Amino acid sequence: MTGTATPTIDVHLTADDLRAALENDVRVGLTAEAKWLPPVWFYDDRGSALFDEITRLEEYYPTRAERGLLEAHAAEIAARSGADTLVELGSGTSDKSRVLLDAFLAAGSLRRYVPLDVSDGTLWTAANELVREYPGLEVHAVVGDFDRHIGLIPSEGRRMVAFLGSTIGNFYPEHRRRFLFDLDCTMAHGDSFLLGTDLIKDEKKLIAAYDDVAGATAEFNRNVLHVLNRELHADFRPERFQHVALWNEEEHRIEMRLRSLEDQRVPIADLDLEVSFPVGEDLLTEISTKFTREGVEAELFEAGFIVDAMWEAPEGEFLLTLATPYC
Repeated sequence: MTGTATPTIDVHLTADDLRAALENDVRVGLTAEAKWLPPVWFYDDRGSALFDEITRLEEYYPTRAERGLLEAHAAEIAARSGADTLVELGSGTSDKSRVLLDAFLAAGSLRRYVPLDVSDGTLWTAANELVREYPGLEVHAVVGDFDRHIGLIPSEGRRMVAFLGSTIGNFYPEHRRRFLFDLDCTMAHGDSFLLGTDLIKDEKKLIAAYDDVAGATAEFNRNVLHVLNRELHADFRPERFQHVALWNEEEHRIEMRLRSLEDQRVPIADLDLEVSFPVGEDLLTEISTKFTREGVEAELFEAGFIVDAMWEAPEGEFLLTLATPYC
């Protein structure tokens, strides 16, 4: 490929859409009998920086293990998929994407990269960096979310859709089923799907990854309260909440919670809402489901995919799965 292309960007999710979603999630989640918030609201600029710090910690193995798998097997992934278009869901800064982009370029098949994320600023920055780094690469960014806009992703060419970072583990089972089914419905014969999933392992190792000794994960968890204070003029005192990471054996998932350290009432001015937190009450902020090889294959098959290959990191740390739609 030669020459520097100009990236394009499709915006299907506006600031007003995000604001409405935040208001709805807070109103519904914080008035539920068991309080909850979705993890998407962790990721303002501060939250993104904190998460980047977390991925570099010794305790946090998933990013390191997944990148190692990508570096070891990217050439085989490119060869098996035969794709000319790489689509990445939840692309962020597209850091890990470069491992795949390099492999597809070496295979001589790459024509286009399609990143999807909720942040237009992050996408635009990443897109402009990529067209400079990869002369001739067509970058077609999409601002949207997984649930509403998968069907609006450009469908031309033979595509490999990558969903990395075990982000699918943040979905409850019914959400996973719907997401995978919807994705399968958008894919054509010859397309493929690369999925990154964290695996079930020793509970102590799992807990340590979500409750590091340096306290970065605790700050990341409490950051959602700073977001609500800024965006909705709430009056959370983050220091009054304890970060808690629990292993739910029955559901095979880590649960991150914020536990109230005292009886408190928190006004949220923009919603004309006041929320009570008795001492010891938990606010569930994230789940991170862990999988088995057999479980991943079964969920993919139920949604319409056949597994083509699986690559597992040493000591069962992480799994990459390449699958294709079977109809």
